Amino acid sequence: MKSVKQKFNRIAIKVGSNVITLSDGSLNTGRMLRLVEDIAILSKQGVEVILISSGAVAAGRNDVSPSKKTTIISAKQIWAATGQVKLMSNYQFLFGKYGIPAGQLLATKESFRDRLHYLNMKNCISAMLENKVLPIVNENDAISITELMFTDNDELSGMISSMMDCGSLIILSNVDGIYTGAPGNNGSELIREIGEESEETLKYISPSRSGFGRGGMLTKYSIAREMASEGISVYIANGTRDSIITDIVNGKDVPYTHFAASADRKSGVKKWLSHSQAFAKGGVSINKGALAALLDDKAVSLLMIGVSRIDGFFKSGDIIRILDDKGKQIGLGKSQYDSKKAEQYIGEKRKKPLIHYDYLLINEKD
Repeated sequence: MKSVKQKFNRIAIKVGSNVITLSDGSLNTGRMLRLVEDIAILSKQGVEVILISSGAVAAGRNDVSPSKKTTIISAKQIWAATGQVKLMSNYQFLFGKYGIPAGQLLATKESFRDRLHYLNMKNCISAMLENKVLPIVNENDAISITELMFTDNDELSGMISSMMDCGSLIILSNVDGIYTGAPGNNGSELIREIGEESEETLKYISPSRSGFGRGGMLTKYSIAREMASEGISVYIANGTRDSIITDIVNGKDVPYTHFAASADRKSGVKKWLSHSQAFAKGGVSINKGALAALLDDKAVSLLMIGVSRIDGFFKSGDIIRILDDKGKQIGLGKSQYDSKKAEQYIGEKRKKPLIHYDYLLINEKD
């Protein structure tokens, strides 16, 4: 169990569009200032903060009216490109009032696909924190289209907090957390604590979303559960409440939904693999002997002798799916062979494994 100090030594804070924009889509600089004040207080206390902020598309929409011949995708790209400048200008100005330099990082899902790109981004954020530069991360909506997009910035905040070994992730929305019904309805109560064994919560969550955000509470719940399973404490709270961030860190009795962190923490490579499902290039089917070995508590690599079939095309270094003899996915791993070589070596005793244990992630057992 992490101590309070460990939980808040390094934190990621995700701010949703509905928190920092007004009803007309313009940026709510007054609310942004309140959030910046909170983060400045934490920074002076030695807390390392990574800010994941939405709001670019909403801010751009308020300033630019594309012509009728402009497609909706192109319009969103224009709004993202122009709005991101405005968003960062405001953040830099507001943090500058407290002597905190702020730097921008724009990410796409592709940034997490390749292990080298992943480490480059991690090293950049680490260097910023070491030099007291506050990282502000947003999805690069100007170039992220369809399948390359994150579900929303909730997903991005989870991947960033996991990558950067944060003790806590605070997700700020325009509601206090997860309720047993619609917020404001009679009898609807805020769920304060969700543990590993809490399975009933999902039935209370509506899949709908509101305002300028792309996600909703269902996404927040899914990301929070996943991050908590990786050992990160997650708080879903209302970003329109003054001092909400410092109140959470200082342990004050304020409304929020807390997802308790698991005692188990994955290694850096395992964390990367756990977010790589969307990047898998192909798959390998394994025999019963290999399946039993991989599901055993002992650490083993996947050897070519345990492979029964190769599916799809992949290169050495690509992420591939691992399937049992019934076609059920049991894990992911980084291949040390390309698909052509792997096909050639099926069932053979070879010294080099198809997937080394260090780059192998097996799904949790049912």
